[in-house]
Amino acid sequence: MALPEFDSSVGHSFGLEFDGIQIKSITEVTGLKMEQDVIEYKSNSAADGKYLVKKLPGRWKAGEVTLTRPLTEDNSFDKWVKDSQLGKMGDVRKGGAIVVYDYEGSAVKRYKVTNAWPKSLEVNSLKAGDTSVLTEKLVLTYERCEVEGA
Repeated sequence: MALPEFDSSVGHSFGLEFDGIQIKSITEVTGLKMEQDVIEYKSNSAADGKYLVKKLPGRWKAGEVTLTRPLTEDNSFDKWVKDSQLGKMGDVRKGGAIVVYDYEGSAVKRYKVTNAWPKSLEVNSLKAGDTSVLTEKLVLTYERCEVEGA
């Protein structure tokens, strides 16, 4: 969905897509970051010998992102974490995308992650009588992140 000029989007909901599996119930995404090293090239100018520093793009840095969703019967996170713990890295490393949806459920933006796998899975505090929604947080580590279609 194209946005009018000077308009911004509100992240209504988020999703995770890997190997044809879509998880649309993500409520929070934190730490999604695209970063690379900076190389400083130092030299003297040929004309007057002045000291120059030029900055160049270096290697991409690996990153981590935390995805939070309500606790459900869906065990896709659990299986993925278990396979990771068992060292089945051929099955565990996945390419996919983190998707931002608007209020109508249309994808606004996609962030492609390469060779992602689960580092940890955490369930929020379990308290008897608490009325807050139980959530689980999945921390994914990935080798590269880029805006899809850019």
